[in-house]
Amino acid sequence: MISINNLSVSFGGFSLFEQINFHINQSDRVGLVGRNGSGKTTLIKLIAGITLPSSGDISRPSDLTIGYLPQEMDYNKEISVMEETLTAFSHINTIENEIETLNKTISQRDDFESEEYARLLIHLNNLTDRLSVVSSGKREAEAERVLCGLGFKREEFSRERAELSLGWNMRIELAKVLLRRPDILLLDEPTNHLDIESIRWLESYLENYRGAIVLISHDRRFLDSVTSRTVEIVLGKINDYKVSYTKYVELRRERLSQQRAAFENQQKMIEKTEEFIERFRYKATKSNQVQSRIKQLEKIDRIEIEEEDNSALHLRFPPSPRSGNIVLKCRDLSFSYGPKRVFGGVNIVIERGEKIALLGKNGEGKSTFMKLIVGELTPTSGIIEHGHNVKPGYFAQNQDDILDHEITVFETLDRVAVGDIRTKLRDILGAFLFRGEDVDKRVKVLSGGEKSRLAMAKLMLKPLNFLALDEPTNHMDIRSKDILKQSLKSFDGTLVLVSHDRDFLDGLVDKIYEFKDGGVREHLGGLSDFLERKKIESLDEMKQSSIVAEEVTTKNNTSTESYQQKKEREREQKRKKQAIERCEERISLIEEEISKIEQLLSGNHKEVSLHETLKQYQALKSELESMMEEWERLHN
Repeated sequence: MISINNLSVSFGGFSLFEQINFHINQSDRVGLVGRNGSGKTTLIKLIAGITLPSSGDISRPSDLTIGYLPQEMDYNKEISVMEETLTAFSHINTIENEIETLNKTISQRDDFESEEYARLLIHLNNLTDRLSVVSSGKREAEAERVLCGLGFKREEFSRERAELSLGWNMRIELAKVLLRRPDILLLDEPTNHLDIESIRWLESYLENYRGAIVLISHDRRFLDSVTSRTVEIVLGKINDYKVSYTKYVELRRERLSQQRAAFENQQKMIEKTEEFIERFRYKATKSNQVQSRIKQLEKIDRIEIEEEDNSALHLRFPPSPRSGNIVLKCRDLSFSYGPKRVFGGVNIVIERGEKIALLGKNGEGKSTFMKLIVGELTPTSGIIEHGHNVKPGYFAQNQDDILDHEITVFETLDRVAVGDIRTKLRDILGAFLFRGEDVDKRVKVLSGGEKSRLAMAKLMLKPLNFLALDEPTNHMDIRSKDILKQSLKSFDGTLVLVSHDRDFLDGLVDKIYEFKDGGVREHLGGLSDFLERKKIESLDEMKQSSIVAEEVTTKNNTSTESYQQKKEREREQKRKKQAIERCEERISLIEEEISKIEQLLSGNHKEVSLHETLKQYQALKSELESMMEEWERLHN
């Protein structure tokens, strides 16, 4: 379908691609992988015909339709969500108008045996076939299905695009691309602004898509679900693997290992041959053998070890100063933007050492909650308190708005660093892949991934014990995400994290707060437990809302669901029991502390500060009340 032939791309003496070749077939599912800056986005733009190569060519059929989703876009802000989405069908209107014109022309002709008449009929037949492929009946219903799948609510269809965030506007563009049903989909980071439910919907949609797909993603699970072929871009060349991402990683490791072994064996053979030649070069009795060995070396096909891009993030958080057992406490917390209530009645206690994920659809208040806990926003009502000696660090999702674009990379750190660490700023920047002249670049010329790395570097300048990270992996490649995940697992402080990357969250967090319908619900356990529980809840909802036609099917489904529900209840009971035990242990400790203070207050201890002791006493009583409420909630 599309052939890339001897393609090279150069910018000002720098070669991005060198003589690359590969072919995209009609039903291929291709994942483009490689480090940030390796040329993945450039390659997609070349395939889409948006940019041109320095040399070589890309062959496409003349009637090939291409759907392209870029990372950045311009759009009309004064149009509603549904109106803009329905523009996806403009090409169908064109086809329909052409069919109508052709039918009129054919009906007015009587040269039934002529070549021109036959040509018109063939063209009409082709257009009719094309229309049947791209059109699926009711356009508004189809647009509604895709928009809802991507997370929109029906009441939002009439909102103007100017009212929506960049992430939601990107979803509209994705909906339009999907609704056009092109022969090939070119998707550049389609999951960046999607929540987990929308990502899973998109996976299902793409699994059943008829055409070819070429996508860039740093979401390992998404790649595994959607792609069956991996094209790796490394140091200007490509390696083509006919497998999904996880299998590609294994095969690549094996191939490089075999390549190194073959290279080493060949080098030993060459070394021995050269040694023989040098030793017997001037002996007449060995001249024939020497000449034979020389010819053998000339003919040998030398194995070259493939260059590897070994640049990687080196991330290790400084030791955390010890905080109190309670890091954060929210009581009856509510927040509204004007008349719009985001959430209300939230009661959360975060303890030292917990690693927590905030999950839920976009717009449910996760980022708002992050801003509240770091003091960037003030609650509409309720109380939010930090515990003793809590030192928070915040990574915001919108680095473009937070970083100063007019200063350099080095100045970004230099302006906030204090003390001895100022002498190590270049080392810290080097660990985050800013080396040499990179440190003198202005922030405004950095890529999204580079801005994310710079913001993360700022967090390293002082010891923190409470990290609040809002989508820290959005622009990171897979290798950098793996390194960040391991660093966070070994981080000895408390972590609250917003992320929609399932592979990144799995095995990292031990508790989840789900933001949904204006409230927050606690889920004990990791991501896999949470997703399994959500799957069962979804099955229950489907069961309640549907009328089952056949008793046998109902019986089988009920049996299966009952078994799943039983297993889930057992897991939930175990989690609840553990939570109750933790709660009772904490209540016992608090009561002991309160008893000690009451003994101090009843005596005549001059060395005791009455003001501080009473303050501590009231704080413990307040915490005891909160823990008793939690204990009652767990027993209900």
